[in-house]
Amino acid sequence: MNTHLAALSEAIRAVLDVKDTVREEALRQSRELIRLSATTVRSIHRHEFEDAQQGLQEAAQRADELRALRDSHPDIYYAGYVQDALKEYAEACLLRALVQEQTLPSFSDLQLEVPAYLNALCEAASECRRHILDLLREGDTVRAERLLAEMDDIYYLLVTFDYPDAITGGLRRNVDALRAVLERTRGDVTITAIQRELEEALRVEGDASERSLSD
Repeated sequence: MNTHLAALSEAIRAVLDVKDTVREEALRQSRELIRLSATTVRSIHRHEFEDAQQGLQEAAQRADELRALRDSHPDIYYAGYVQDALKEYAEACLLRALVQEQTLPSFSDLQLEVPAYLNALCEAASECRRHILDLLREGDTVRAERLLAEMDDIYYLLVTFDYPDAITGGLRRNVDALRAVLERTRGDVTITAIQRELEEALRVEGDASERSLSD
């Protein structure tokens, strides 16, 4: 190999070595962010909100590190796995806001691309089903109905974004899945509400019968 080619080869190798190192670190951070986000979602479902807050703070640091790739290594940032990890982080943030009845953070607040944000919002709404079922078991139908209304609003917002999947990151498929979850959840809430009304009517009737007998 002549001198020129040898120098060119070394220069190319140096660039690729850096790229490979950055990619491996991005993969590691993405896996860690997904793990932290999943742990946070679990804490939210368990009503362990202090643990959820701590998990989100740690996840936010990982997300910031990954966002730094947007300018320095955009090819890695947009390769897919980084966006997936940031989407999982956004889902955890959105779920906490929904469950705690807070204002939803926007895509700007989360510094996230719109397609990833929309899919995170869709998946956070689906996750609300588990929390609603817990509320129903606890007898809190009022909060369950409020959260169901939030799910409903999110669904009807998402169906308005009728763009090709190449633009929305496959949102349509996720919205279809959310619709099925929403209908099952609405059925559960309706049945529970009817059961509670019947139980209350029977209780009132029983009390009235007892008073009548005592008289």
